[in-house]
Amino acid sequence: MTNQAVCLTLIAPRELREELFDYISEQTDLVTGFTASDAAGHGVRVRLRSAAERVKGHADEVVVRIVLQENDSERLLERLRSAFAGTKLVYWVVPVTAFGVID
Repeated sequence: MTNQAVCLTLIAPRELREELFDYISEQTDLVTGFTASDAAGHGVRVRLRSAAERVKGHADEVVVRIVLQENDSERLLERLRSAFAGTKLVYWVVPVTAFGVID
């Protein structure tokens, strides 16, 4: 594990949106901010939870992206595994080669 910047992406059912946002916002020792957007989940592993989703053919989901240090992403993932056990929260981590603010 290095201290390189990474982007942690989380995919969750839209019904978990507020709970997930609140939880991430409380992790102030690891997370300074995040970006979220709505998404349509497709694929054989995607669970269509409602009749409306089955009619539409996709799951209503939320995508959360957090840029943080790799070791902090591992700590956050451990917390998420505990807090959101059984929710089928999907995640991936990719390196960030540059990150900043254009002022």
